[in-house]
Amino acid sequence: MANRNFQPARVAIPVLGLFWLAVTTLPFIFVVFTSMKTLQETYTNPVWAMPEQLNLSNYIQVLQGSFLIYLRNSLFVISVSVVLIVLVSSMAAFALARLKFRLNGPLFGLIVAGMIVPLHVTLVPVYLMIRTAGLYDTLFALIGPYVATSLPISVFILTEFMRQVPKELEEAARLDGCGPFKIFARIFFPLSGPGIATVAIYNGIMLWNEFVFAYVLTSSPDKRTLPLAVWDFQGQYASDIPAVLAVVTLSTLPLIIVYAIGQERIVNGMMAGSLKG
Repeated sequence: MANRNFQPARVAIPVLGLFWLAVTTLPFIFVVFTSMKTLQETYTNPVWAMPEQLNLSNYIQVLQGSFLIYLRNSLFVISVSVVLIVLVSSMAAFALARLKFRLNGPLFGLIVAGMIVPLHVTLVPVYLMIRTAGLYDTLFALIGPYVATSLPISVFILTEFMRQVPKELEEAARLDGCGPFKIFARIFFPLSGPGIATVAIYNGIMLWNEFVFAYVLTSSPDKRTLPLAVWDFQGQYASDIPAVLAVVTLSTLPLIIVYAIGQERIVNGMMAGSLKG
């Protein structure tokens, strides 16, 4: 007798989850294993064959080069950019969500419209501005464009969070003599923690992989970031596939670690925003 309580979704969802896990994990496993092969193994053994032994010489070779300089540059640029993005977007979101002024709606719409502006359209004016400011080929040349291009989505997310903060808390703070800045710092910023964490992690991951601005606004090897490391090492080790994949693995590991630590915050932040809306 057929089980009437059988629900196909209970079977389909885990199966689809396992399939998606395989699709997303197997390429990375392939990259890691191939990066541990010798050059001879790469050309003589089957593509999916396991390495004959755990060979870390490719990683040592990469780390002895300029990889750590690229890593340092990326960490500096992204750390400063994310801090500025969080501060500026949270203050702008507070003003748009809670302060009443005539151009509130049009200004919010204009900021959100920045999300649809193609990145490549801004390359020439940004390049000219950076050259005029004397910042070309410096790490600070990247911080401005990174912050500017990240603000629309960040302001949009945080504005929705701050609109849901109970008005009673704001009114009580005003009765206690708090001005707008104190209300923002003591009430809205802490209560928007999930949204701020979402903005910080999301932008950190996106900027970690940013290539176009880094390529256009820097030229010296000691001023370049990790995405350009993959580009440069690909030219340096054009025929050495394991060495190139070792660079890819080292560049990806920080992202995987950050996402593994912060994935719950990202999901909770997105879900909190959607449920509150």
